[in-house]
Amino acid sequence: MLIHPWDAVRDDAEWQQWLAVHDFGQLAVNGPAGEPPFVQPLHFAYDPARGEALTHLARPNPLWGALEASPDCLLSVVDDYAYIPGPWQADPEGPAEHGTPTSFYAAVQLRCRAHLVDDPAEKAVLLNHQLGHFQPEGGSAPVAVGEAPYGRMLSGIRGLRLEVTAVRAKFKYAGKRTALVRDRIADRLADRGGPGDAAAREHLLRRQGA
Repeated sequence: MLIHPWDAVRDDAEWQQWLAVHDFGQLAVNGPAGEPPFVQPLHFAYDPARGEALTHLARPNPLWGALEASPDCLLSVVDDYAYIPGPWQADPEGPAEHGTPTSFYAAVQLRCRAHLVDDPAEKAVLLNHQLGHFQPEGGSAPVAVGEAPYGRMLSGIRGLRLEVTAVRAKFKYAGKRTALVRDRIADRLADRGGPGDAAAREHLLRRQGA
């Protein structure tokens, strides 16, 4: 992922706060020689204190063999994207039709080392952590070894702790454009009001203010 200086994060807090509420991504794992990577969509719970993401998958998933062979992997999260028409980005002193179309988006890529979790008690702790993240209001029974309703299901999954070893993050929101052009884009996003436009506009204004 190319990251220009104007798209780079201001500090770690910027990507960590964004990742805290963007907890669905794709885990890319090296495939066999000559084959493309395995890519698995999944929910995860990122723990900044421990520097790891927690998740689980069904035991038959083909990722397990790939992770055992090569535990280095990449968790990629992309969201808050919007298409920006060329005229919105045009130089105010030039023809509108000469503006360059582009995409706005936020992206965080976590390079990780995978640790597989097979101990039933450890899996229960991991699953309860995920439940606490995704269902803070409760409503589901806790996961406990040998206890209904989830204890009997533990053998059908494997837990996964993704130890984060490096982070690349990007917030691509007209960072190199003039204030006049950014204001125009913000107005157009508000007027269009399509999927992702409000979030993209919020990032544009936030980063412009910073």
